[in-house]
Amino acid sequence: MAASKLRLALIQLSVGMKKAENISRALQKVKEAAGNGAEVVALPECFNSPYGTSYFPEYAEPIPGESTNALSSAAKEHGIFIVGGSIPERDGDKLYNTCTVWNPEGQMVAKHRKIHLFDIDVPGGITFRESDSLTSGNQLTTFDLPQCKVGIGICYDIRFAELAQLYGKLGCKLLLYPGAFNMTTGPVHWELLQRGRALDNQLYVGTISPARDVDSNYVAWGHTTMVSPWGEVIATTEHEETVVYSDIDLDYVEKVRQMVPILKQKRTDVYDVVQKS
Repeated sequence: MAASKLRLALIQLSVGMKKAENISRALQKVKEAAGNGAEVVALPECFNSPYGTSYFPEYAEPIPGESTNALSSAAKEHGIFIVGGSIPERDGDKLYNTCTVWNPEGQMVAKHRKIHLFDIDVPGGITFRESDSLTSGNQLTTFDLPQCKVGIGICYDIRFAELAQLYGKLGCKLLLYPGAFNMTTGPVHWELLQRGRALDNQLYVGTISPARDVDSNYVAWGHTTMVSPWGEVIATTEHEETVVYSDIDLDYVEKVRQMVPILKQKRTDVYDVVQKS
């Protein structure tokens, strides 16, 4: 492809109770996506584990470990970048919700620990507290493709506009958020948040959900999606297991920023968003 063009594959994966089967299924879909020309393949949040605070300690593993070693080998075998969704990571006596990124040589080029933990209470909807078992990360995470810089967030991170703004200031033209929104927040907030982050920062935003399993304790919304810098949904799906492909043109980022130059018009003499660490 041209220097500004990029083909992404966002894998909406069915995740079950057996870790080995989840990893095997993910590798099959990665192979399929690579065979269809994807240069970057992204997996969903908790691709190797059911999503839930009771599952995190059981499925957690160190990095490197079983799941991430498999991603490293697959990236090298297929000559692609893999954004490894997330896994429950064990580091000493702490657990994190962690995304790893692997380059075509099989090297880890980024590791993002979910910064904002999913602690919510919606009466009549859902109550969930990731902080009951997880520790939050405290670092922004970017990596470089030949075409552009990419910023990483995990699920609840997308609700915090400041994080996306900082990624934009760091030069990112693409943000990827592996995430498992639920049947309460998903229908009303999932697409809205993606379009908001994309439009506010005039960049591409991709979200990668697990497929929906109505028999699981936590039912994911699905609807893996790619949004353009103009705020348009350019690729999406429903809730079944599938691979969402998106061919994007990074030059379009600059075209949008020229047409509506809000990034140059910000009043940093009046307000600003500053990275603390």
